[in-house]
Order: sequence, then structure tokens, then C-alpha cells
Amino acid sequence: MDRKSARLKNKKVVVGVSGGVDSTAALILLQKMGCTPVGISLKFPKWHGDNNNSIKKAEEICKTLKCEHHVLDVEKDFQSNVVDYFVKTLTSGKTPNPCMICNKNTKFFHLFKFADENNIKYVSTGHYAKITKSRKYKSFFITQPKDKNKDQTYYLSLLPQEWLERIIFPLGEVVKDDVYKITKKAGFHFENISQSQDFCYIPDESIDNFIEKEIKVKEGQIIDSERKVIGKHKGLEYYTIGQRKKIGLAGGPYYVTKKDVGTNTLFVSKDKKDLGKTDIYLSDVFFTDNKMYGKKLKVKAKIRYQHNPAQAMISPTESGGYLIKFAKPQIAITPGQYCVFYINKVCVGSGIIK
Repeated sequence: MDRKSARLKNKKVVVGVSGGVDSTAALILLQKMGCTPVGISLKFPKWHGDNNNSIKKAEEICKTLKCEHHVLDVEKDFQSNVVDYFVKTLTSGKTPNPCMICNKNTKFFHLFKFADENNIKYVSTGHYAKITKSRKYKSFFITQPKDKNKDQTYYLSLLPQEWLERIIFPLGEVVKDDVYKITKKAGFHFENISQSQDFCYIPDESIDNFIEKEIKVKEGQIIDSERKVIGKHKGLEYYTIGQRKKIGLAGGPYYVTKKDVGTNTLFVSKDKKDLGKTDIYLSDVFFTDNKMYGKKLKVKAKIRYQHNPAQAMISPTESGGYLIKFAKPQIAITPGQYCVFYINKVCVGSGIIK
């Protein structure tokens, strides 16, 4: 038994359980560490249907593993924290990142709330990430997991210090193939079951339908790089920076380069180089360690989840914000998205692209 397992032996751990393979593997691994998992399923609203099926699966999994299981109804909270944010950001001409907001303000918030109300110190989820303590800063940081293809540190970059020292990520030291083997050995079969995607409130294929029914969109002009009107857009909310498909223009491909809410104008270009920028101003910058605020830091940064981290320098501005300057131009920098900072494998913070 290693030191970590010895420290956690016989300790209760609140575990977010979705009914999927990752959270099931987390339960199994925690039990192997000698912990006593307490399964928590969060009841979210669904734009179409509900998530009662996944909650039922989670209940069955916990019953099989002889774990406590509780269901917390967070529908109203999710609506105000995540859905309202999603709509507000879209209608302001930016591109929202609801998973970032959901992880901090809904998922982990309610897991910790339950833990505190029941005098339980530790909280765990099936995310692919690690927690390490820095000798230099003497504080905790999220670090990249063993499975680089499943790395979810980007979406966890807003978690505060007081939570990090209480979080356990059992999947940080395994790869996805191992997760299937672990669950199969325990009698669970997830091999042919599709995994949940980002922002599960609205499936990807339903985003346009959601915008059409829930947001009052307004048609406007499409202007090219030569300032010529070349068509009409169906509503700025349907587009994001760098988008190439579904613009509806002949003679392309065209790329979305800018959205102007004030004039309700969509700007496009045939030249992908027009999407490249090195300098980004950030708002709402968060650092995992307070000692990093106000300093100039050499980092690698991701401007979206699937983006390869790129060399950059982040520095405070006179106005109180931050500027991140990339060594090379980055394509499709998108206002509203989060830029996440890394030093080596350590996630040190993030900020919203202005």
C-alpha cells in the first residue's frame, strides 16, 4: 500500500457518479485504495428529455459495488449558472464555454456542499487529471494525466486552491483502455456504449435548434475582407470565429473572422491567415496560486480544449487585466472562450479571451 492509499484507508469520499464508464472506474479504484465511496448523481435539466436513465444506471452501479448513492436535484442552479450564462454569452457575440462554468459552479460546488454538510473531507470524480503539490509554491495544482489524449485539465482550470487539496482523481494514473478493463473485470460492460460529450445539456446536433427556439436571432450582412457585402447571415449566434461550414456562401471556403454585435455584421475571409493573432487580452484571469497574480510568466497556453499548447508570455496590463503574447500567431482566437495556462505539465490558471 502506498502512502496515499494509507492516508485514505477507511475514509469516506464523495464521488460524482454519472452512470458512465469513467465514474464507475473511479468508484472501483477508490475501493481498491481502501476508501468508502459515497456516490452522488446530480439531476440536471435537459433541453430535450431528461437524465433519469443515467441516474438509474448510477444507482444500479452503486448498488452492485455496495456504495451509498444519493441524487441531488440541481436543475434550478444549473439553469441560472450555466444555461443563462450560455445564452447571455451567445447573444453578446461571444462563444461560451459552458463546461468550464458547470464544473466549477455546479458539479464540484454541489459535491463539496454535500461533503461539507456530511463532514466528509474528500471529493472525487472520473476526470482525467492529477493533483500535485508544488515545492516552489507550497500549494496544490492540477497537472496533466497519464493519458494525454483524455487530458481534462483545461476544463478544470478554475478550481480553487481550497478544493484542490481535497480532490482525488483516480483516473490520473491510468489510460482509457485500462478503464474499460477495470470496469469489465468488475462485471460492467461499457464497450459499446457511447460516452457523454461536452455540454450534455444540449447535444451538438441540437445547438442550432436550441438557438432557433430559445434565442431571438436577427439576420444581417456578411462582409468580406475587401469590405464588400457578399451575403446575409441568419443570426450571429449561429457562428463562431474560425468557422468554415454552414456559412452559406458560394465560391468558398470562407472563414468567420469577426462578429460585430453593434452593427449585426458577420465578417469573413477566404484567407486563413486573417485568423492568426499573437496578442490576446484576457479578462477574469484566475491563478491557482495567489502568488502568481501581477507577475510576468512564461507559459504554454491553450486557446480551446483541442488546441495544442503554444509558447507565450502572460503579463499584467496597466488597466488591471492581462495580455498574453504568443511566440507565433494562433488561428481562430475566439472571444468568450477560455485561454488556459501551463508551466510544463502543470495547469496554473486561465482567463476569458476578450
